[in-house]
Amino acid sequence: MQFKDIKVTDPFWTKYRDIVKTKLIPYQWSVINDDKDIAIEKENAGAYDAVEKSHAVENLKIAAGLVKGHFYGFWFQDSDVYKWLEAVAYALRYAPDAELESIADSLIDIIAQAQEPDGYLDTYIQIEAPTHKWTHVSLSHELYVMGHYIEAGVAYYQTTGNQKALAIAKKMGDCIDANFGPEDNKMHGYPGHPEVELALAKLADETGDAKYTRVAKYMIDQRGTHPNNFFEEQLKNVQTKKIEDPYFGDASQPDPDAPYFQNDVPVRDMQSAEGHAVRMTYLLTGMAHVARQTGDESLMAACQRLWEDITQRQMYVTGGIGSSAPNGEAFTFDYDLPNDTAYAETCASCAMAFFAKQMRDGRQDADYGDVLERELYNGTISGMSLDGEHFFYVNPLEVDPESSAKDPMKSHVKVQRAAWFGCACCPPNLARLVASVDQYIYTATDDAIYADQFIGNETTFDNGVTIAQSGNFPWSGEVTFQVRAAGSVDTILAIRIPAWSRHNYQVTVADKPYTSVLDHGYLKIKQTWSGTTTITVSLDMSVQEIHADHRIKDDVGKVAIQRGPVVYALEEADNGKHLQANSVAADAQFTVTEDNSTFAVPTVQLTTTGTHTDAATVPGTLYGASATVLTHAQPLVFIPYFAWANRTPGEMMVWVHQH
Repeated sequence: MQFKDIKVTDPFWTKYRDIVKTKLIPYQWSVINDDKDIAIEKENAGAYDAVEKSHAVENLKIAAGLVKGHFYGFWFQDSDVYKWLEAVAYALRYAPDAELESIADSLIDIIAQAQEPDGYLDTYIQIEAPTHKWTHVSLSHELYVMGHYIEAGVAYYQTTGNQKALAIAKKMGDCIDANFGPEDNKMHGYPGHPEVELALAKLADETGDAKYTRVAKYMIDQRGTHPNNFFEEQLKNVQTKKIEDPYFGDASQPDPDAPYFQNDVPVRDMQSAEGHAVRMTYLLTGMAHVARQTGDESLMAACQRLWEDITQRQMYVTGGIGSSAPNGEAFTFDYDLPNDTAYAETCASCAMAFFAKQMRDGRQDADYGDVLERELYNGTISGMSLDGEHFFYVNPLEVDPESSAKDPMKSHVKVQRAAWFGCACCPPNLARLVASVDQYIYTATDDAIYADQFIGNETTFDNGVTIAQSGNFPWSGEVTFQVRAAGSVDTILAIRIPAWSRHNYQVTVADKPYTSVLDHGYLKIKQTWSGTTTITVSLDMSVQEIHADHRIKDDVGKVAIQRGPVVYALEEADNGKHLQANSVAADAQFTVTEDNSTFAVPTVQLTTTGTHTDAATVPGTLYGASATVLTHAQPLVFIPYFAWANRTPGEMMVWVHQH
């Protein structure tokens, strides 16, 4: 079963998608064309020097021979353009725009001119280092940027029918297939930054050509094996060609930190998520997609094992992943989830959404929808301000402006979103996720329609069923499904009941209560549909105090406040300084108030009376055995985590002490 047509009508996501279409896409276009006078910041203080401009489109023009000049920016800069193009492809589906489509068409013309006859395209290599082609794939990002174009080209073709967009993608796929594989005349390697694997799987879906899946699977299977092309065979290449390159650093020695690159063992032997969080989850997204395409059960089992490791031991309550900045935007070890030094890169949350979708497409389990929901309403959209023009690379769960300014270990934690980054992967990644959110609502199988997300929509399926889903989620738990059938249609409608409401929910079908044992978190309604049938779902929207596993030492004695799928936070703008001095009771009573004025999108505010510690020692002493704890009642205002830092800069905190 397939979708014939889907239209998002949801109040929450319609607003966000409008921000992407009218604010974010034009803003990003002006930035990548160097038309915007902005300050570009380091995404991670100490990681790279910030550049003065993007130059990303200009690099393509130089490679195309349209202008003269040198490459500028990071060597993976092409991907900023391609992700922008992919976001445009999705936005044009819900907001047709002839002028924007014309701009995108012109960009595709430039990309086509920049592409070499064999399909290769990497502007840094072509402009500055043509002898380096395929010589240092561990760091060069050639496969990474080509993968991002393949995704964009497929999406743009699907939206507009632009044959040139797809032809570029196919030529890239053919080029990769011609250069990588088990044959003696090919490289036995794979990218340092996974991405091309998931892109090739998408290209195979679109074209029906299994060779793209075959080369993606080869790269996945080759990873971490011996002899290891990534380090050993490539090292010979580098030494033979005597490569010296300021971008790639000292290429004469392999990087010994193989786990950072998910390269120490074959993927089927990996027992836990490791290394750079975005690389890990991009790799897993490709693995899950290829496993589904090929029926590879051992590969899917590895995906499931690593899914469980991430979601049960290495994920923040906001959906953020990657807890270490000094160790390279990376996973560290189980239950190591510090709040005030969290990295939780926006791209990593987007990648978890992509991974969840691929796992969901392969298996019927509400766990994937639960995690996806957590990402959509918390860890991803926190990366963008509500003006669509400022962004977080890092999404911490606790912020103190003084610590960010004076503690080198917290310098990556920002109190305000930046206008742009030197390494600008996150803004266009978020844009393409929000613009494509319609793809995450349903999963259709031969005999069932699975409603995975409560996002208002009108969708027609090719079996003759149309579903109109409505409500005011995530602020209200009352959701209505109107199922219309042309004639009589036998199918199952399976509705995900979120984990946070499985203890308390009600469903009616045609005004009659409907009960059934949940099947992997889904309530399945099986009947012959004809005419119009109304289904109502009532979810428990009471405020919950969430406790962390006791092995997460930073959260012992604390609670996170959650209502529905939305995680909440205290912010200095509402509660004053010294947020750590506040606590809430185990049986705190919360007032729930609609707030249509504080932020650019409607939200729900939570208020309660907490306790604020004024003094815990004898005055004039830093510590004291005879301390007298002085406290007073303190009104506390909680806002949705995703909305923090849209007002006056200040402290923020998710996990609150409980008394």
